Amino acid sequence: MKKPLVAVSALTLALGGCATRGEIDQTGGITAVRSACPTVAIPAGTGDVTMFDAGTSQAESALDVIATITDLRSTCGDAGDQVNTQVTFNIIARRTRYDAARDVVFPYFITVVRGGTAVVAKRVGNVTVHFDAGQNRAQAAATGSSQIARAAATLPEDVRKELTRRRKAGDQDAAVDPLSRPEVRQAVLNATFETLVGFQLTDDQLKYNAQR
Repeated sequence: MKKPLVAVSALTLALGGCATRGEIDQTGGITAVRSACPTVAIPAGTGDVTMFDAGTSQAESALDVIATITDLRSTCGDAGDQVNTQVTFNIIARRTRYDAARDVVFPYFITVVRGGTAVVAKRVGNVTVHFDAGQNRAQAAATGSSQIARAAATLPEDVRKELTRRRKAGDQDAAVDPLSRPEVRQAVLNATFETLVGFQLTDDQLKYNAQR
């Protein structure tokens, strides 16, 4: 059986990121350093969740629990055939009624996105936050991972040469951005991955976050 291009693990998880950097080239250009490691982030609107008492009311008086994902971090190893990203994060929660001890379960997802739009792997897990009696704030840690085939995150040799080829003033294509060519742009997108983590929200919770 062929190995999958992408795999994710959701036990208790989280993500950080391998960033790129820009350097001034001595010939006057800017050199961008590209990594096979995925960018790690929290998608907009999924980094916090608000829970209300049973029913449809979203009035302040019905507020039950608010939670936020914080301290998203990752480490990435891209030396072998597989690019392995280990992620960690914390969930910090606050409740309005705190007379008794209570456990609150928060579903979350970890997903791998290719080319900015294509979800190629997703796993949903749960994190339980425990509140002691009389405690209105609590937190829990989570960890997880994603795995991407290095070959899938590597630019084809001809595209890499086109992007890194030195261009001199006066050359016919000196002022032409190679990424303006559809085939080059698509090749870069195909080799670009993101590992994303957030709360697995209901439709009502997503709507609430969008309208706040």
